Amino acid sequence: MVKEVAIPREWTFLSNHGHVLVHISQDPEARIRDIAQAVGITERSTHLILADLEVAGYLTITRVGRRNTYKVNSNLKFRHPSEASKPIGSLLKIFL
Repeated sequence: MVKEVAIPREWTFLSNHGHVLVHISQDPEARIRDIAQAVGITERSTHLILADLEVAGYLTITRVGRRNTYKVNSNLKFRHPSEASKPIGSLLKIFL
């Protein structure tokens, strides 16, 4: 009998939205290309995530010349009910 070897699944504790938010909190003038490369997703996915975060109020996007500057609203609370009483700034502090 041949025993099957389980291949470990790839996963992380943060979603791509979380990774994008962390990256922007560290580099508010990052280009979409740089954010995408750092997170390991496409530029299109990055653009969609940035739009999600802006609509939800987690980000303010300001156009400066030909580039964007991002400001994170670190006082906004987490979206999941079990963490809804905590501000996202408490997470972002871990990565500073």
